[in-house]
Amino acid sequence: MKQVKFTQMKDGTREEYEFLTAHEIDHTRHTADRLLKALVELDESLSGYQVTRLGHSLQSATRAWRDGADTDWVVSALLHDIGDIYAPYNHDEYAATILRPFVREQCAWVVQTHGDFQMLYYGHHLEGFDQNKRDRHRGHPCFDDNAVFCERWDQASFDPDYDTLPLEFFVPMVREVFDRKPYDPEVIRPGQRAPLSDPVRAAERAA
Repeated sequence: MKQVKFTQMKDGTREEYEFLTAHEIDHTRHTADRLLKALVELDESLSGYQVTRLGHSLQSATRAWRDGADTDWVVSALLHDIGDIYAPYNHDEYAATILRPFVREQCAWVVQTHGDFQMLYYGHHLEGFDQNKRDRHRGHPCFDDNAVFCERWDQASFDPDYDTLPLEFFVPMVREVFDRKPYDPEVIRPGQRAPLSDPVRAAERAA
């Protein structure tokens, strides 16, 4: 079978849906490749900063790596703005939706809401923006995690002179994350938190 015969889903047969499922499973195996391509395409999106959007993403991930962050945090930092191309008004939610099946719940929430936290740095300069928008999330167990994520890795990563690691450095980590079984409880770990920084791991990476 090369393609199904039905033109309405309700008319599909078991054989056809088994065929489609096999194709979909194969398609998901290439998710990492598509995301890496999308990261490169960030260079064609929003401009005006001293670094490109790809440069910002790489710098965020580099800072996370050098802080001793684990793979979930590093890949989340790398992909946190992946939605800038296709979802400029809710890029954070877009990125979190991509990450959520494959990373710790903590990381997905931080990516989903980081736009509100970032407003702390510029909201007071613009009419109609709420500098304290992040306050709506006070009381959430990961509030402080998001504050650190934005302070150390996001808002600080627009420096053209920073020694940023290349995309190739992060490719194995991206592949590792998106090769995981989606929604695996051992990965998602609902309600559990991991520190953004690990001084021992950071020292080892700096050596």
